[in-house]
Amino acid sequence: MKPLLLCLALLSTVLPAAAAAAAPAPEAGFHDRMVQQAFDHYRLPGIAVGVFEDGKVVHVATRGELAAGEGQPVGADSLFKIASNTKAMTAAVLARLVQAGRLRWDDPVTRYLPSFRMYDPWVTRNMQVRDLLIHNSGLGLGAGDLMLWPEPNHFSRQDIIAGLAHLKPVGSFRSDYAYDNLLYVVAGEVAAVAGGKSYSELVRQEIFVPLGMERCQVGEWSPAAVGDIAQPHYRQDGRNVVGGRDGARETDFPSMAAGGVRCSVNDMLRWMQALLDPAQAPGWLDATQRRALWTAHMPMPISQRLRDWDNTHFLAYGYGWRLSDMDGQWKVAHTGTLSGMYSSLALLPDRRSGVVILINGEGEAARTALMQALLKHQTAPAAGHDVLHYAALLEREKAQRRSAGHVRPELEPVHAADARELAAYTGIWTDPWFGRITLCPADGGITFAAEKSPALRGQVMLSGRRPWVQWQDLGEDAEAWLQLAGDGAQRRLHLRAIDPDIDFSYDYQDLEFERIGACP
Repeated sequence: MKPLLLCLALLSTVLPAAAAAAAPAPEAGFHDRMVQQAFDHYRLPGIAVGVFEDGKVVHVATRGELAAGEGQPVGADSLFKIASNTKAMTAAVLARLVQAGRLRWDDPVTRYLPSFRMYDPWVTRNMQVRDLLIHNSGLGLGAGDLMLWPEPNHFSRQDIIAGLAHLKPVGSFRSDYAYDNLLYVVAGEVAAVAGGKSYSELVRQEIFVPLGMERCQVGEWSPAAVGDIAQPHYRQDGRNVVGGRDGARETDFPSMAAGGVRCSVNDMLRWMQALLDPAQAPGWLDATQRRALWTAHMPMPISQRLRDWDNTHFLAYGYGWRLSDMDGQWKVAHTGTLSGMYSSLALLPDRRSGVVILINGEGEAARTALMQALLKHQTAPAAGHDVLHYAALLEREKAQRRSAGHVRPELEPVHAADARELAAYTGIWTDPWFGRITLCPADGGITFAAEKSPALRGQVMLSGRRPWVQWQDLGEDAEAWLQLAGDGAQRRLHLRAIDPDIDFSYDYQDLEFERIGACP
């Protein structure tokens, strides 16, 4: 136990208190212009950006409000959801435990979680701790994510681990890359068993305290007591609208290890400094574990955009990080997307440089264009491209997809379905990992309601003769067709996405409902 705790008090003072104070630099004007371009062009509610160059913070910029229209400005200490940038922290917690001799990367998962099961018993026996982090399980993209999102829901970590046994693989174990979140939940539970404390306690002990990330939050906490918190937003009629506002108490929800941490841009700069320069956090991670985190463990397909924009030749997943080359330079990066918040962090380790972007609105294109402009300023400064240049390229890509017909189809004139029209669909249905749903008459129509996911509630509509669900609290980009297959006892109910660009976490394709009873 001593190696885990040794030097915590010392390390908490190692990173300079002024680590996030921007040092004067002649390029500060460029960085500020790029942030302003992104903020204005994409009409963001709020944004916080930090830039490292050669081991020093050269720029910190904030714009906008914590909640649109309420007058509280975003600052360098404002908390944002970092979403899947949490995964690198989960990997670092495990690396600290490996360094302390509490577990090994090649230990079987069942050594720590005897109830852990995958669909294939051979995969269950051979799944190692390292495999939980590199998206090589054979599961499909986002498989089982409906147990995590939309939030809040009633799935527990035990439900998630039990559900894995029912998720059918779509590829071979250790052969195919497909991004998943569920196995990071498992990784958090492995860490808790090996470390003898909850995942959230370990993150505080192994990362926040030693690295001086004082504002970061994980597990259960009080937004009122912490304060200065950016709220997520969605776009409605051209405006930024707060959605999913924090309540009186934030809970230790099951997906914490996959995407539950909140931090400020100042905190993230301290995190980046510790990663870029071992001398700033002596003893925190040794060379062996640092190398393990940034080793290419699983090859990834290279998109045409990466080839065109960055001249990328290799792309792989490490432990919680994406690794690639950008204009001949080594790049370590990740993004995060969660409930109206977007984050992006990229490091150029050989230059001891990097960028972090935190956005509290619909900011996928904004983070892509801004990150590209800021990184290119270091890897290919002669190109001279700004945010608007990359924004135009993204719009061109979008237009090409539209012209190729890759858009949400226009639905035929619609009306609410009634029980007579869809008698074969009504009843109580169950899926082995998602649980029970009801399709029952209510308010003159038919309501779809998921027992463990209250946000998946909506009215069944008809487009022509084809039924689909119009969700009560989710946008049209999450809507789904209802489909029946088979006859008699073999009849099954399926959901299929209407929008081809639906977020992959709506993994409707993994659901297969069996009817178990009539409506009450």
